[in-house]
Amino acid sequence: MKNVGFGIVGCGFFGAEFARILHKLEGATVAAVYGGSGGSTAALAMEVGCRVEHRLEDLVSRKDVDAIIVSSPNYAHKEAVLEAARCGKHVFCEKPAALSLSDCKEMLDACRKAGVHMMVGHILHFFPGIEQVKRWIQQGEIGQLVVAHSERTGWEKRKEEVSWKKKQDLSGGHLFHHIHELDLVLSILGPAVKVSMMADNVAHRGDGYGDEDDVLLISLQFATGTFCTLQYGSGFQWGEHYMKINGTLGAIKIDFRNSTVELRKDGRTEAIIGLHGADHEDQERIQTYQRMDGGVIYGDPQMRPPAFLRTPMEREMDTFRKAILHLPIDEDKKLLLDGSAAYTSIAVAEAALLSSREQTILSLSLSNNNVI
Repeated sequence: MKNVGFGIVGCGFFGAEFARILHKLEGATVAAVYGGSGGSTAALAMEVGCRVEHRLEDLVSRKDVDAIIVSSPNYAHKEAVLEAARCGKHVFCEKPAALSLSDCKEMLDACRKAGVHMMVGHILHFFPGIEQVKRWIQQGEIGQLVVAHSERTGWEKRKEEVSWKKKQDLSGGHLFHHIHELDLVLSILGPAVKVSMMADNVAHRGDGYGDEDDVLLISLQFATGTFCTLQYGSGFQWGEHYMKINGTLGAIKIDFRNSTVELRKDGRTEAIIGLHGADHEDQERIQTYQRMDGGVIYGDPQMRPPAFLRTPMEREMDTFRKAILHLPIDEDKKLLLDGSAAYTSIAVAEAALLSSREQTILSLSLSNNNVI
């Protein structure tokens, strides 16, 4: 079995775990890590038996590195991806791929020109329950799609120290940092042709808060005539985290808080399955949400991701390695490797922000989701 050498950029919550996963993955080796706070990078290097690099260019230029895992803060993705492409390295980039469509396009173009993959970490595609949702829809279980609705909301308290994740220009705000739901909607309903958003920072101003909008209300219309509404934000005392997809014959609810997926037809429940396909992972997810409020959850660099995230992360890394070696991968994962998932999600997110600023409905082109 051919071995693939990996370099890790960003050794925080996800980056450190990707290093551990690759260290154990057959046919993979972690050659070096870069970036992190305090002594965390050195500790991680010792744990997985690799080198520490102190400059990005030194990491990406290593001959024993075939691919780069970019898990740095959102605002730093572009630099790492462009450096990796310049050195002919394949790239796995955590979501959001970029904070603007122009940056995203530049990153994708650089990888295409270099002949390397750029896979984006839209992890929901690796949840067994969501894979079943796609199968139900493809099999016509709920008929023609009509309308979908998603909520990822909660309430955040004042913090002693404001993280970069709460600053619009560094994280992209809730819409970019929590882009998973938007990405999933686009993958299921197809190209969006119209977008509008109303958003503002209503209740989180002053010391102890960032400057991102805490209420975001989004409406989308799709080429098929279907509609979707999404709610994001930290201004909701009654927090929720779910997605409902309605068709002419039935409906599906993805309940992230209770870790279930439910299929309904004619007003009756036809099936209920676990979101993660393993009882202990579904229970762990439920318990995690019981300690939180709604869907406003952020990773702690001092902790490891829970098992219900580690398993799909392992599947992400296995898929990435297979793609590098030109091995077969699942058909529904190819959109994560050809740039389409990254491009469309960033295009619609950017258009939504523009819609909010200009207080208007924007049209999107069908070919590549550029704003007209």
